Amino acid sequence: MNDLAGKHIVLGLTGGIACYKSAELCRGLVKEGATVQVVMTEAAEQFITAVTMQALSGRSVYTSQWDGREANNMPHINLSREADAILIAPCSADFIARLVQGRSDELLSLLCLARPIHKVPLLIAPAMNREMWAHPATQRNMAQLAADGATLLGVGTGDQACGETGDGRMLEPQQLLEDLIAFFQPKALAGKRVVVTAGPTFEALDPIRGITNHSSGKMGFAIARAAREAGADVTLVAGPVSLGTPRGVARVDVKSARQMLDATLAAVPAADIFVATAAVADWRPDTQADQKIKKDGSGRAPTVSFTENPDILLTVAQSERARQGALFCVGFAAESHDLVTHAKAKRERKGIPLLVGNIGPLTFGQDDNQMLLVDAQGVRELPRASKLTLARQLIHEIAQRLP
Repeated sequence: MNDLAGKHIVLGLTGGIACYKSAELCRGLVKEGATVQVVMTEAAEQFITAVTMQALSGRSVYTSQWDGREANNMPHINLSREADAILIAPCSADFIARLVQGRSDELLSLLCLARPIHKVPLLIAPAMNREMWAHPATQRNMAQLAADGATLLGVGTGDQACGETGDGRMLEPQQLLEDLIAFFQPKALAGKRVVVTAGPTFEALDPIRGITNHSSGKMGFAIARAAREAGADVTLVAGPVSLGTPRGVARVDVKSARQMLDATLAAVPAADIFVATAAVADWRPDTQADQKIKKDGSGRAPTVSFTENPDILLTVAQSERARQGALFCVGFAAESHDLVTHAKAKRERKGIPLLVGNIGPLTFGQDDNQMLLVDAQGVRELPRASKLTLARQLIHEIAQRLP
């Protein structure tokens, strides 16, 4: 998507086995359109070569303050002034201490100290043994870094190269990439709380089979990610899908429409925005068989009667907070024909300020989409784009409409 197009990122590597992840991170940054300038400490060179990082970044790597390429002999000034952000990944316990102390005896710590702190953000991806991470000295240093204005990206949990298991691993390259992309997104929903429903529901006929639909959940998951990027606290109520949870999003997994309703009603009392993207089954079987329904040899299909499922969007839209304007509700409509007519009617029927119409039934399972925004002023089209791009546009539209 080139989410980092035009961004100049200084990627700093310090000593740690997690340097192998930095190679993949560098490649991801370049694929997203960023210009990446790698700066390595002497300790980092014990784990990965400058040649590798040069090949992946497409730029010569800096390892010394006395690099002869700089006409003014000031790479610490030149590199820090060119950057849109400095990302240290991995950032060792030793280098964290150096940053806190204001040390400047090698190039990377020197350029961090020389950066214009109000113009060039510093992002830290720690990586160390679990005992080193838990040590009071490290935790004090991390708190001081945050107080000094650095952005701390946290650590992962799991197996470590030393053979131990616990907190302290560097986050995975894709996680760090998403964090950096999110960092640059406008914070239009800072301080807001958002609830998103996504995916299909599954209404069981018996323990084996049931009724569902083609919804992949991709649009709803993209909206949850975009809302989190915009600074919101996001809860994602997800039907049965095979998608990873967006970074920083709280996820609640459900199957049936009634389970989705219960989870939604538990989440929306604290929310400012509710976005109902889930493709909820309108009907469910009256009864669920205890055992698999078997053929009896007669050739006759079993008779199934249905009961209407609760209308989640309508239920939330009719709540007191929504009617008072404290909860902004957004609905979705996927139609096989007459989208504009059905979308307008649905918005009025639900009594919501904004409804999004999916153009064409082929959106299910795809990575792109084309949408209509339907509100009291009329209908406006968002041209075909990736679902994440459309999600960011939708979040911008929602933010502009908030009271």
